[in-house]
Amino acid sequence: MNNIDPNSDIFQAELENTWRFVEKVNKQFGFTQNPDEEINEGVAMGLARNKLIYGKRYCPCFIVQGETEQERKKADNRICPCKPALEKEIPQDGVCHCGIFCTPEYAKEKALEKELAEVTHTHSRGLTKEEANELLKKEQLDGDEVEALLEARDLGMVKFKLIDVREPMEYEMGHIPKTDELLPTTQFYSWIEKLVKDKEHIILYCHTGSRSYQVQQIMKQQGKSDVSNFTYGIITYPGEIERGI
Repeated sequence: MNNIDPNSDIFQAELENTWRFVEKVNKQFGFTQNPDEEINEGVAMGLARNKLIYGKRYCPCFIVQGETEQERKKADNRICPCKPALEKEIPQDGVCHCGIFCTPEYAKEKALEKELAEVTHTHSRGLTKEEANELLKKEQLDGDEVEALLEARDLGMVKFKLIDVREPMEYEMGHIPKTDELLPTTQFYSWIEKLVKDKEHIILYCHTGSRSYQVQQIMKQQGKSDVSNFTYGIITYPGEIERGI
């Protein structure tokens, strides 16, 4: 029974039953589906598989312990919807371990993140004000995201300071246009306190993202939480590069 054909009639029938089970759980607890359909499909298929193999919808994200039914009853196996998900994971994180059950708030946030990723990486359109402010919450940004935020800042949708922490000679060789300040790490102790106290959101960048990441972590340790790092640095920036001072 372990080698189940997902295209078989028996599996497809159980999969339909599983989806009805999922809908029932959502209605009972006020949950909703994860906006990532691949996650939902994978978990549902795993639940259906376990139901056919073991007679119960054991959580597909964990190994089912026990060779016999009695052994499985004694083992600490998770049966969906499992107690850890209902009592801890969903109340604290907004989503269960497997990802299929989540709160409406979590689902909305993840749907927005998915939309943000599509917009910033395909350039299908510009960011909305809500999307720009949501994107600015990310601790690690890639080149497309930094470029999109700069465009949003030009339109007055979001406020932040873009700080280059490289050295003057590096800055002159090439920097991101509209960089607000050059604060070299060789002079780190002369400016770090000022930056930590700055009330605006800060985006840091360097050559490969290493120095800026170190600065970000120190700033966070000193209480500056609204600071983002341009992961992988200016060498991955897809936009225009300005040369000279």
